[in-house]
Formats: sequence, C-alpha cells, structure tokens
Amino acid sequence: MAGVGQSEFEQIFPKPGWVEHDATVIWETQLNSVTDALQGASAGWSDIAAIGITNQRETVVLWNRDTGEPLTNAIVWQDRRTADYCHGLKEDGKEAWVQKKTGLLLDPYFSATKIKWILDDMPEARKLAEADALAIGTIDSWLIWNLSAGAAHITDVSNASRTLLMNLETLDWDEELLELFEVPRSALPEIVDSSGTLAETASSVTERSIPITGIAGDQQAALFGQVCFEPGMVKNTYGTGCFLLMNVGDKPAPSENRLLSTVAWRIGGVAEYALEGSVFIGGALIQWLRDELQIIDSAPEVEALAAEVEDAGGVTIIPAFSGLGAPYWDPYARGAILGLTRGSSRAHIARAALEGIAFQVADLAEAMKADSGREIEALQADGGASANQILMQTQADLLGTPIRCSQIAETTALGAAFLAGLAVGYWESKEALSSSWTESARYEPQSSASERTEKLDRWRLNVGRIKGYSK
Repeated sequence: MAGVGQSEFEQIFPKPGWVEHDATVIWETQLNSVTDALQGASAGWSDIAAIGITNQRETVVLWNRDTGEPLTNAIVWQDRRTADYCHGLKEDGKEAWVQKKTGLLLDPYFSATKIKWILDDMPEARKLAEADALAIGTIDSWLIWNLSAGAAHITDVSNASRTLLMNLETLDWDEELLELFEVPRSALPEIVDSSGTLAETASSVTERSIPITGIAGDQQAALFGQVCFEPGMVKNTYGTGCFLLMNVGDKPAPSENRLLSTVAWRIGGVAEYALEGSVFIGGALIQWLRDELQIIDSAPEVEALAAEVEDAGGVTIIPAFSGLGAPYWDPYARGAILGLTRGSSRAHIARAALEGIAFQVADLAEAMKADSGREIEALQADGGASANQILMQTQADLLGTPIRCSQIAETTALGAAFLAGLAVGYWESKEALSSSWTESARYEPQSSASERTEKLDRWRLNVGRIKGYSK
C-alpha cells in the first residue's frame, strides 16, 4: 500500500438494539481518509487513475435529491428495530417466497425493512418520493452521490443483492418485493456491474474528474481481494462482525441451512455467486471488553491477556448483542457470559471472548459444508483480528482446517482496488491477481476430532440457553 487513511466515527445507540450513524459524518470522514492516504503516499488527486469503493452493505441512507441532505441518521446493518415486523412476515408465510427471490432470509439485518421503517416513521419521506425528490441507497450509493456532486445514483449488484429488493435471477429490482416493502422504485439507484466505467467524480470534489470503476459490498470485495475466484474457495473476514463466504460459481446456490445466497460480483455483465454466513459481533466483542468492561486498554492487548491462561476455565461468552446471525437468525437472542466461578479472571473472560468469535465461525463453516457438499480445504483469513494468533489457532482447531492469513489484512480495500484496476487495465486479468496473493501466516489444526466435537456440542448447548431471550 502506498498510503493509508482511517477515521473513526461515532456509533449511535438511541435505544437497545438500535444502531445508527450520521451519514454526513461518514461522507466527511471518508473524504478526510482519502486526503490522509494521499498525503501518506506523497500523491495528489492527479495521480489517481481510478477509484474503487467498498462499504457496509445493508446500512441505508435516505436523502433529499434537491438538497443532498440526509433525512435522518443512517440505520446500520446491526440494527434490530424491525425484528417484530420481520417476525410478522414470517408468520404470514412470506419467508420461503422471499428467500426464493432474493437468496436472503427475513431479518432486520437487511435493508428493505429499515427503508420501510424510515418511510413509515417520516411521512415527509413519502411526500419527497411522490415529488421524485427522494433518494435511497446503501453507503456505496451515498458516497458516489457525493463524489459525483449528485450526478450519479448507482449501486452495484453485490450491494443490491443485500437489500431484500433485488431478484437474484434477473439482477434487477423486483416489483413484487417493492410492493411488499412499500419502497418506491423511483428513489432507488441504478444497478450496475462491480467493475467497469461506472461513474465519475465531480472536479469540484476531487480537483479533476476521476472514473469510479470498482464497487462491491465489503464482504464480496474481501472475497475478491482474497482471489477466491474458483468455486469452493472460502474466506472469512474478522472485522466488526465475521463473514464467511464461499465462491459457488456462475449460478446461485440455494441454502437449506439458513445461509445466504448472494451475488459475489458482476464483471462485463457476467455474474458470479457466493454462499455467505454472517456473525454480527466479531471484533466488536473485543471493543466491548475495551470500552464497556474496560478490562483492556486497547484491542491488541486481548491476546496477551488471554495468553495468561491455558483455556477459558469453563467460561463461555456468546456475543449476541444484536441477536444471532447465521445459522440461527434469532433477533431476540442476547449476549451472555456463562460458566463463571469465583476463580474466573479477566484472562479467562478474554480467552472466552476469542473463543466466542471462533465458535460462531465454526457454526457457519458446518452449515456451508452441508449446503455446498464441499469440504473446506483451507480458510483464507483477513481483517484486523486475523493478526491474533490465539484466535487463529483456536479457529483452525475448531474447524479441523488450515487457516491461511493474507499478507495484506485489509483485503476488503484490496478487493475494491482490484475491481477498479481491472477496469482500467492496471491488472490484465484475474489470473494476474491470483499470482500476487501471498500468505503471512498459516495455522494447522492441533485438536483431535473428538475434542472438536465436544467443544462444539457444549457451545451449541449454551447457545440454546440464550435464544429468544428478549422476545
């Protein structure tokens, strides 16, 4: 990497289970991060050949087309406020129908129910829609709108596939889904490829017009950055959440184990697909140890603290702060620390936190193997927590599978760069990208099959204890 820029911004929690971001701050921090990256690389806007964008996928923004101002805070992918609405649709027998169309399940995680909530909560939003003055988009759309000074309202297929509004077969907005969720089509962005000449920045924003040639949701971008181009290749990103994706080729793979079937990317009009399992709280659990429990001062300290003990001492942490994702899909589950004794220490809690992340990923892997009919030969890991050696070894032991860590941990950004660079000829082909991938570390499983089964059985027993807790 020539230069890096990163900016934290406030997480807003108006009510239990609600998570919001200030969309204006997101735009400002992203622009500041680009400026910092350019300065770090001793470069300017004139040195940029193309821009790639990757983003939180299900987070939604509604804004006024005329003023460019957001109507309210963005509702974040972790937000659970529409759980009861989703439950009602399930009770009405809608989930199988929705899953067949979208490859997704009815859960507050996805964008459509968030959009409907804002439209119902803010009557002025529907009035703007009637006047063709409303814009709706995920974060990629919001950033591109601002980069282009309002000239482009687009999203790529990977992001659109996460909204509950796009048909997985036609790769277009589905009229029946739009009717179900009462979302006006006129307010939605145009769906485009993930790589190609997709939009241009405004010179008033970036000093000169620069082509935007890569767009992908964060996890699809990471799959691309991990060069998982062949069916059966699997990656997991250890970020705020954890996201396990398997390339399944040129046709969607329906799931019988409550995983998601999603678009990986579309290049030159040709789409490839993936199976995905999502863990809502991964690295965010370590942030919780730092910010709320205050048993560490910085996230990297968790490894040294966990290393003070050989195991978690019978302690289990289930980090269902925002409900449980795949394969449980329980928005009413809540987090718990189980198995505490008088001898339980900060170190045991730290170790249990790392194990809690790895156990959740193991659940996803078991479901993915069953859906795909494939063994996972190796798991390619990325994200900030992939640098944690205890976590990676625990993961290898629970999966019985080697873990290969990417030399570049930020493969989400790398994937966006790959998609953008392919479009302008910086890289000639996906084969050229594959040859550039290298691993920084490898972890071989050290546990026996019986040890693995015993640990997973105990974990799943404990998960059963917190399901439906807040219902």
